Amino acid sequence: MEPSTDFKDFIFDQLQSWRRVRIKRMFGCVGLYADDLMFGIIAKEVIFFKVDKSNISNYLEADSQPLKLFKNESKVLSFYEVPIEVLEDANQFVHWAEESLNIQKNKSK
Repeated sequence: MEPSTDFKDFIFDQLQSWRRVRIKRMFGCVGLYADDLMFGIIAKEVIFFKVDKSNISNYLEADSQPLKLFKNESKVLSFYEVPIEVLEDANQFVHWAEESLNIQKNKSK
C-alpha cells in the first residue's frame, strides 16, 4: 500500500536541509532517491533505509525490523525500519539518510 501524501510530505520536510530527494513508485511502495540512487523505501506509513555492515548495528540496537514485502512476508534484509525517534529528529534523520546513500554510492563504484 502506497503511503499517504501527508506521510510523504513529512519525510520530505525532514530531508529538506539535506539534498534533492525524489520518489519513484514501485510494487505498492515508493523508493526514495538522491543522486539517482535509492537509499530508502516508504511502505504504508513506515520508512526503511538501506543498511549494510557499516550501519546495521544502529538499527538492531533500536529493535528495528527489516522490510517485509509481498503477501508471503519475505524479508528484505538490506532495508531496515528507521526508528521513530530518528524519524522525528530531522538532524539525526538526515545523518541516517546520508549513511544509507553512502552505502549505495560505495556499492556503485
